[in-house]
Amino acid sequence: MPLVSGSEIFKAARKNGYAIGAYNTNNLEWTQAILQSAQEKNAPVLIQTSMGAAKYMGGYKLVVNMVKDLIESMNITVPVVLHLDHGEYEHALECIEAGYTSVMFDGSSLPFEENLAKTKDVVERAHAKGMSVECEVGTIGGEEDGIVGTGELADIDECIQMVNTGIDFLACGIGNIHGVYPENWKGLDFDHLQAITDAVGKDVPLVLHGGSGIPQDQIEKAITMGVSKVNVNTEFQLAFARATRQYIEEGKDQAGKGFDPRKLLAPGKEAIIKEAQNHIDWFGSANKA
Repeated sequence: MPLVSGSEIFKAARKNGYAIGAYNTNNLEWTQAILQSAQEKNAPVLIQTSMGAAKYMGGYKLVVNMVKDLIESMNITVPVVLHLDHGEYEHALECIEAGYTSVMFDGSSLPFEENLAKTKDVVERAHAKGMSVECEVGTIGGEEDGIVGTGELADIDECIQMVNTGIDFLACGIGNIHGVYPENWKGLDFDHLQAITDAVGKDVPLVLHGGSGIPQDQIEKAITMGVSKVNVNTEFQLAFARATRQYIEEGKDQAGKGFDPRKLLAPGKEAIIKEAQNHIDWFGSANKA
């Protein structure tokens, strides 16, 4: 199946009460792991790159070609969305031209009126090419590619105005943060999530950023209240690091040709497959392709 826009699959998720995993990729092995996980679970999936990860891998066009080629070579038949995560305005426009099928324009650090104006432009350009658009109100806590937030709660009126631009899904702060959650984290604010859902309407898919480390019961409750896209990155990074460290600490890289990068990276790749499939089960998207 060719790459698809996120609009229809996230509308289906919102309507039917499940969420789709939005998994960041950082290299070839991560991309293979995400695609394999989705195929084995028969689940739609969103593969996303941050601006920094795309630069590390060689640029947006390389990412597009890599994902398309892997879909073909791995015989992937489930719907796959290729998405820009937390993209600045110029990067969103570049991805629209490069062949991504979905973009997040993150203007949350801008004055709201400027954020709104640039969102409208991104929506117009992306929709003309059949692409979906995600935008953010307020800032999500933690740090993502240099964008830092303190976990604020999204302004309800701003959520309404942002949805009225025609975006396909809305990222809004409900107490979630990027990165590792501190011990004193208070949890998701479900009252605020309900207020946002009531304000923007039951058909608007909402996005939960910082999905790594949120307790499963909180994620599942958020999904019942309108969250249809859950972003996961840090959790996969930690699992990859643990598995790679164990391989080296056990001396396997020094046995035979254990130093071969294909062998060295294999445990980390398997860890991502396991994590991705666990999350697909949490999100309820297995067998929804």
